[in-house]
Amino acid sequence: MPHGTQEASPWVRRWSDLVPAGGAVLDVACGHGRHVRWFSQLGHPATGIDRDPDAIAAIRGTARAIQADIEGGPWPLPGETFAAVVVTHYLWRALLPTLVASVAPGGVLLYETFAQGNETVGKPSRPDFLLRPGELLEACRGLRVVAYEDGFLDAPERFVQRIAAVREPVGNVPARYPL
Repeated sequence: MPHGTQEASPWVRRWSDLVPAGGAVLDVACGHGRHVRWFSQLGHPATGIDRDPDAIAAIRGTARAIQADIEGGPWPLPGETFAAVVVTHYLWRALLPTLVASVAPGGVLLYETFAQGNETVGKPSRPDFLLRPGELLEACRGLRVVAYEDGFLDAPERFVQRIAAVREPVGNVPARYPL
């Protein structure tokens, strides 16, 4: 999906049913809010975080809007958990443990970003912004992986890793994850 598109990612749309009904959704590095709007339309209260004041202005009235530099400052939601944490086209490795910890019991992490190999077809091309093979799987230890992909997409050309991973609910009731 090209940067700046207004449609929710097909990956995020595909796995949206994993988000518990009415559960709060956190969109990290939300940009102008395509996933905030998607989940709001599905009846989920949403929170968007971005450092860009224009991006935050675009989601005010649709979601809880938090302007924060999550790379240079403290995490603005310490201790809060969400039924879904959504991240697309963004990678800050130091934040990965915080994002995983922000998934509530029964909740889901939906993550999709660029992977090594992308430097051969476009941007981003710096290794700092490209996941290494298996890196997203490693970051999700402690969550149950429902779906994972690591490969090449051709429209537009890009290398990606993406995951849908859930934190098991509390109790002895097995969760049902529709495929």
